[in-house]
Amino acid sequence: MKLGIVGLPNVGKSTLFNSLTKAGAESANYPFCTIDPNVGVVAVPDERLKLLGDMYNSKKVTPAVIEFVDIAGLVKGASKGEGLGNQFLANIREVDAIVHVVRCFEDPNVVHVDGSVDPARDIETINLELIFSDIEILDRRIAKTTKGARMDKKLAKELELLQKIKAHLEDGKLAKTFEVGDDEDDQEWFASYNLLTAKPVIYAANVSEDDLADDGANNPHVANVRKLAAEEGSEVFVICAQIEQEIAELDDDEKAMFLEDLGLKQSGLEKLIKASYSLLGLLSYLTAGEDETRAWTIKKGTKAPQAAGKIHTDFERGFIRAEVVNYKDLLECGSLAAAREKGLVGLEGKEYVVQDGDVILFRFNV
Repeated sequence: MKLGIVGLPNVGKSTLFNSLTKAGAESANYPFCTIDPNVGVVAVPDERLKLLGDMYNSKKVTPAVIEFVDIAGLVKGASKGEGLGNQFLANIREVDAIVHVVRCFEDPNVVHVDGSVDPARDIETINLELIFSDIEILDRRIAKTTKGARMDKKLAKELELLQKIKAHLEDGKLAKTFEVGDDEDDQEWFASYNLLTAKPVIYAANVSEDDLADDGANNPHVANVRKLAAEEGSEVFVICAQIEQEIAELDDDEKAMFLEDLGLKQSGLEKLIKASYSLLGLLSYLTAGEDETRAWTIKKGTKAPQAAGKIHTDFERGFIRAEVVNYKDLLECGSLAAAREKGLVGLEGKEYVVQDGDVILFRFNV
């Protein structure tokens, strides 16, 4: 999974990126400090892995990972090359979802590019830049398609779709609210344009430490972000980037104590991962043994052979069956053999839909 972090300058974007990845992207109190997109790979925290790894005395424990791309602060006119412009927008095209950091804290010492804190305005500024960038992509495709559309019915059909999407964007609407319909060609074309405003969005409402314990419940800026997110079907999580940076420096035991002192159950990274999995419809199944215990990320609704293919294409091609046990049952029984004796291990075929927390042993023959 690849997530792109966007936002206006000075909203806490690079501070958040640093704390999530400990990658040390330079963060400073002025715009365009992040010039190259910084990329950091983060392990998905998963206590199930540790418990299973201990049970099997695994030589290796391999978590699922998320790749974060930190994009330079966008400003009005970025799509026209203002600030550092379009080169950054190109970097976001490759991501699965966008994490949009929105400033929800007041601090006279941290300048705001527009002079005041207003999440709705800030979100609109970024959205408009993404819309303009998408229109540019469509214009190029329209120019290319128009040439052949007179002679080719299929190209004429695509041209019609392109023009409808462009009109929708020109109304200031996001591509994700465009109704593509059931036509397979249209669906395929729409997906191939890889439009920025079609990507799912998770809003990171960046608050001061005081607003963290009650999850921003009394912060009017956070309420605004939640309202906007609900209207467009996006996720929101409340974070204090400054606190995240402090947490990032601690080991696991210190981290747990620090979170407890703040009245928090989980770190910002854990909140973000939860929101990402929920928004993208993902889950993790596990494989466990002496050599390795590992988490594999798949889409909800994935059937056993395709889940096996995540490990190796041969597993999918030669799939015979899957031995499946829930990780809690396996831990309680202490071994796969004991879980089998209690009838807790299912023998599943090609139609089995993999569930979150399944521990699976695949049988295959190639």
